[in-house]
Amino acid sequence: MKIRSDIIKVYKDVHIWIGIVSGLMLFIAFYAGSITMFEKPLERWAAPPSALAAAPSLQQADALVEAVLAEHPKAASRYFISVKPGADQTARVYWQERTGGRRQFKEFAASFGADGSLQVEQTRKAPVAQLVDTLHQLVGLPFADAISRPIMGVVALAYAVALISGLIVLLPTLTKDMFALRVGKNIKRMWLDAHNALGLFSLPFHLVIALTSVVFAFHDQFYDAQDAAVYPTGIEWSEEPHEDPPVGAKLLPAAELLRRVAVQLPGFEVQSFGFQRKDGHVEATVTGLDVRHGTRARLYASTHLDPYSGQVDPHDLPGHMDGWNESVNAFFMLHFGSFGGNPVRWLYLLMGLAGAALFYTGNLLWVESRRRKRKGPETPAQKLSGWVLGCLTVGVSLGCVAGISASLAATKWLPALVDDLKAWHTGIYYAVFVVAIAWAFLRGASRGAVELLWASAVFTLAIPLSSLAGVWGIGGAWSHAGSWPVDVTALLSVPVMLYIAHRTQRRMQQGHSDSIWAQTTTAPAGSTLA
Repeated sequence: MKIRSDIIKVYKDVHIWIGIVSGLMLFIAFYAGSITMFEKPLERWAAPPSALAAAPSLQQADALVEAVLAEHPKAASRYFISVKPGADQTARVYWQERTGGRRQFKEFAASFGADGSLQVEQTRKAPVAQLVDTLHQLVGLPFADAISRPIMGVVALAYAVALISGLIVLLPTLTKDMFALRVGKNIKRMWLDAHNALGLFSLPFHLVIALTSVVFAFHDQFYDAQDAAVYPTGIEWSEEPHEDPPVGAKLLPAAELLRRVAVQLPGFEVQSFGFQRKDGHVEATVTGLDVRHGTRARLYASTHLDPYSGQVDPHDLPGHMDGWNESVNAFFMLHFGSFGGNPVRWLYLLMGLAGAALFYTGNLLWVESRRRKRKGPETPAQKLSGWVLGCLTVGVSLGCVAGISASLAATKWLPALVDDLKAWHTGIYYAVFVVAIAWAFLRGASRGAVELLWASAVFTLAIPLSSLAGVWGIGGAWSHAGSWPVDVTALLSVPVMLYIAHRTQRRMQQGHSDSIWAQTTTAPAGSTLA
């Protein structure tokens, strides 16, 4: 296919500069996003132990609710019955009490002691999984959601433009370069082949992620525009009038609700029931997952339930929606990978890591393309812009990797030492992140990369070691059954990081001496931004 060279140049410039501006934020989004594919196992691994007695049977859940409401009447406004308590949610009954703003709640859990007395504790959910998800959603920006989310949307939109422009640039040589990976002395050619292959074969995935991210970022604005253009007088809801339960009607026991839901929704695995009092009666929801259908949320689907009759209103559940709602659900499903079970999650994880590598290689290509090559005995001064981008690429990328690992490694120690877990996890991540960037500029891109890869490996190794310390009861650390998948994954990641560090050190020692990846620690003398 032939395209005029001037057109190719325009699209190449668009592709390069969008990549330079947004690539590092996208690296954070993709690396953190790949980890969130297994958010539930991470939450189980990070859940601190509970002091409550073991959860009573589901048949005793109603008696436990009565005991809770008798001593804590505020619980009636919003409480939950867990159907299958686990490591991340050990109690049978939970409730929330408002503490301030609209979304500020304290959560409590309850159980029966050995003597039948009511036991209550405030839950302390580990916030590290939410931290990783927030980094993914807000492309690593440390600002409030109202500021970071629109920036994320602009980055996602630019990212979509970069994908299309990159494809146009590749079209003239598509058949020749599609399966090429030329490994040799021409480092730039090798990185370009790797970059093109990653981008081309994952293009559908990247387009889905980019477009759905734009929708998430500007969700409110899209609906405001729709209201103004389509519903200028407001939407007229045609809901059927609500029928209050008969006088004297009683809530069905939790075990009976579970039985009736199972009859109405075969294949739907119930996780919990939620209840709240409203206008003198109780409204309820049922939450769970049907692995045959993708969901709007990553880990669950929820819908209304009549707690007096056990009748489910399934119109909010995937597989029961109308065509429009199913199409909206598909946006969420494709972004979250919430379909197909663990095989799809692993695929999305690998695609996410490949996406992070795509942005990393893009920056390396830009730096390498601007290298002033040696033409005589003296080593030429490299451009300051290339040196700065090299240090930023190393510092931001490896700072993100090391920061997440450090925050995870602290998970098993912090509950015994501090009260504000969220602040500490966030502080640890950003402290490591900022230090990594400063270190890359202090040591240079080459040495900084090797040393930060070693630091990342050490922090990642500390994740299973902290669990092991919990098994041995060292220093207040803790562990529980079910931790091993996260620990093993972290352990397997360590040699990968060490291998990359080894290859980076070889490039530093044996590569081009006129490159910023040579053994240099400071900005090149006499260099310029041009």
